[in-house]
Amino acid sequence: MNRRLVAPPPPAAPARRDDGRGPWLADGPPARGPARRGAARALPALVLFDRDGTLVEDVPYNGDPARVRLMPTARDAVAAVRAAGIPLGVVSNQSGVARGLLTRDQVEAVRRRVDELLGPLHVWAICPHGPGDGCGCRKPAPGLVLAACGRLGVPAARAAVIGDIGADMGAARAAGARGILVPTPVTRAEEIQAAPAVAPDLLTAVRLLLSSDPEGGHRPMEVEER
Repeated sequence: MNRRLVAPPPPAAPARRDDGRGPWLADGPPARGPARRGAARALPALVLFDRDGTLVEDVPYNGDPARVRLMPTARDAVAAVRAAGIPLGVVSNQSGVARGLLTRDQVEAVRRRVDELLGPLHVWAICPHGPGDGCGCRKPAPGLVLAACGRLGVPAARAAVIGDIGADMGAARAAGARGILVPTPVTRAEEIQAAPAVAPDLLTAVRLLLSSDPEGGHRPMEVEER
């Protein structure tokens, strides 16, 4: 998720504060559950992606579907997870809603555009709150990960989260899920050092998940797992 400070136009409406109802959830096609053949290889039962800076280019407070651009290897990464029979989802902080810079309709329009580009994902969990709202869903809190897992009936311990900053890894850790960091130019050095696993791109991160084997299966050489 974006951490850069920008100077957008003054909001046209009062900032939305925490309404106490937790994250927004959007469902995609029914999930058939984790691939049966993956159980012996410890494949994840659900793969959750951060949105901005991970699946799509980070455009601060973007509410325009026309500005949505996929990150390198995002299409192939999603296709690989689908081919393995594993449900997919997105967990995304969207504080622009709380700041009065985005509407729910705009967030939904961007979600639909991502689904158009990648194919419908099984679940979206979005935090519309700001840093000071005290919600339990804004990453690095675990609420988004837990909500997505709950919607699909997947134990958080069997989920994996792929993101580009430390808040994504913090949410994964707090929920008890696995985390893989795919750094971008905005990722801090200390976040890379603290990440449980680091991959140079999304497809490599997915390949790590799909090749995981507690009995000593192959791990790609370009991935550093800590």
